Amino acid sequence: MANISASKLAARLLDDCLTGHAWDPDDIEALAAAALDSDEYLAAAASRALFAGLAEPLADMFEPRLSGEYAKLFSRVLSQAIPGLDAAHLEMRYTEAAQIRAAPKDPSRVVVLSRVTLGADVAITSLFLNAAKRRFPSAEIVFAGTTKAWGLFERDPRLTHFRVEYGRTAALASRLACYEPLAQLCSQEGTILLDPDSRLSQLGLLPLCPAPRHYLFESRAIGGDSMEPLPALAARWLESTLGIGGAEPYLHPKFNFDFGELPVVTASFGVGENPAKRASGSFEREIATHLGGLGAQVFIDAGAPGSEEEARVRTAVSEAGECGQRIGIHSGPFASFAAMIAASKLYFGYDSAGQHVAAAMGVPLVSVFKGFVNERMLARWTPCGPGPVTVLRADRFANDDELLAAAVRALSL
Repeated sequence: MANISASKLAARLLDDCLTGHAWDPDDIEALAAAALDSDEYLAAAASRALFAGLAEPLADMFEPRLSGEYAKLFSRVLSQAIPGLDAAHLEMRYTEAAQIRAAPKDPSRVVVLSRVTLGADVAITSLFLNAAKRRFPSAEIVFAGTTKAWGLFERDPRLTHFRVEYGRTAALASRLACYEPLAQLCSQEGTILLDPDSRLSQLGLLPLCPAPRHYLFESRAIGGDSMEPLPALAARWLESTLGIGGAEPYLHPKFNFDFGELPVVTASFGVGENPAKRASGSFEREIATHLGGLGAQVFIDAGAPGSEEEARVRTAVSEAGECGQRIGIHSGPFASFAAMIAASKLYFGYDSAGQHVAAAMGVPLVSVFKGFVNERMLARWTPCGPGPVTVLRADRFANDDELLAAAVRALSL
């Protein structure tokens, strides 16, 4: 076992889960041990294998059976990582939390966990906040998440923020550091926990409060074989759980832009750290060139300072020549760019956070989808909202030149 790399252990476990074979408990225990190693380099590599190589592929399939496999696997990981936790108890508790049932009438506090990724917080978590505010007008509504995620909602006077740091690429021990402070918050008397399938709770497995007060929207399993998008499934779950119908995505960032009559187009080349979502070659340069020639003010988000995304954006705008001179590059927090999207006439991007902001705000959008593992993943993450939505599936074009031509046709004011 010691001679098998963490990535091979993760691959073997994933293959066993996907094919329906019994996985070896020694494999997951060895992988967890490596992710908890005192050597930071080894722990980081093993943690990448554990999450990017096992947990995320299981979740991306949106198959109910694989949600059960995840619970069995990660209950062992958590019991190994956190003294006092028992794998069998965690698995039973998870099953109880995932049962759809009516919430109590009068909690004093409602904690809503962030999904960590910004697009999911708009597409899913914001519905939870919307419904909680309407259902519990006298309760304290707490958004537990990162400062970056809080920026999407911080002007909402009904919400308070419980700051939690969670690194999506951090080692296992660092990811679990939020457990104790969240448990202290959620276990207090009169508190219920609305969990949109958050990585903060490790998809519902961490015992942040007694199971009867933990309401888990098991987004990977709910909906079965249907092709409904996640916002629709979340809205139905909230109606069953809170008795509130018609919950809709929203955002309330501290930033606000009013461009008046000036037509504004926003775009993002961000892919949420998943390069499989990108189109290749000169696609981004040609999109920038087309956008710069629309006769509108164009803003493209730069992403994180110094990131690979920022380098791509600046290269595309530079190579767009004269058209690129009419493009502004947005640098700053995503909440600022989200407010810019909300004030724009048209949005373009890959499958990432910006498309969900545009959909929630009713802004016409064109979204390019690549890298999805099956039809259900595409259906679950397809943006939906009151405005026109054009989704371009890369797999339906012979090459990126044809995809580009379709995108250019779709991008008109």
